[in-house]
Amino acid sequence: MTKKKKSIYPLWVLTPAILIYTLFSVVPIVISLVCSFTDWNMGRLYTPVFNGLSNYVELLHDPVFLRSIGNTFLFALITTILKTGIGFLLALAMVKKIPGRGIMRTIYYAPCVISITVVGVLFKAILANKGLLNNVLQIIGLGGLAHDWLGSYGTAMGSVILVETWMWAGFNMFIFISGLQAIPEDYYESATLEGASAFEKLKNITLPLIVPSMTVVVTLSIAGGLKVFDIIYVITNGGPGFDTQVLATYTYQSFSLGFLGESSAGSIILAIIVVIISFTMNHYLTKREVEM
Repeated sequence: MTKKKKSIYPLWVLTPAILIYTLFSVVPIVISLVCSFTDWNMGRLYTPVFNGLSNYVELLHDPVFLRSIGNTFLFALITTILKTGIGFLLALAMVKKIPGRGIMRTIYYAPCVISITVVGVLFKAILANKGLLNNVLQIIGLGGLAHDWLGSYGTAMGSVILVETWMWAGFNMFIFISGLQAIPEDYYESATLEGASAFEKLKNITLPLIVPSMTVVVTLSIAGGLKVFDIIYVITNGGPGFDTQVLATYTYQSFSLGFLGESSAGSIILAIIVVIISFTMNHYLTKREVEM
């Protein structure tokens, strides 16, 4: 094989992946961007008219859309904190050589491989007004705490946040375990010889050196939280009222009602938010990574 053929060989290998990515990712984004500047709807399915920034202006004056933005940020922030914190604590426990460690790791990781639909149906049965949780509360004499967890304002969003945390904390745990196992034992041994306490080891060794894993976890959690759709759609569908309405469910419902141009504008706004926040957090955390 000549030198020239060797230089173009990787391009031929990458061509199928590039074509698939372009077809199913880049092209839909471009089409959505173009449609967001039109009044495309079910009445103008084949004759959309360019209307400039009208869709964006209408969205930014829609109180439901503005609330969905607030709910999206709230969901992303709280779930990121919980999934990161719980995942890190589980990793600290599961990285130690304890009996049954393999089984416990599997149990903690299992929720993230279960179908979203199955999880949704399961927790709707548990958290319903006459669901498993309220029945258990009645049995143990705490009936006063029984509540319509998914049908009441205030508790619906909290319930979905806890379900999301339950699903993905184990996934983050494995990322942190990989980071913890990469830290040389020599550092801890030296710290022990110098009389460092467990807290000092955590503060001065573990936390600084776990930042690369933290970067991955936080970036994935924030991006996933901002794009959340499936778990909310299955469990609450944005209700009660608009209490759990997020950008993705708002856009989906707008599309379902035939407002195709407006829903395209909503999806573009969501994409811009996800890109800006994810890249900002990734850049911020990457700058704080410490080399071993």
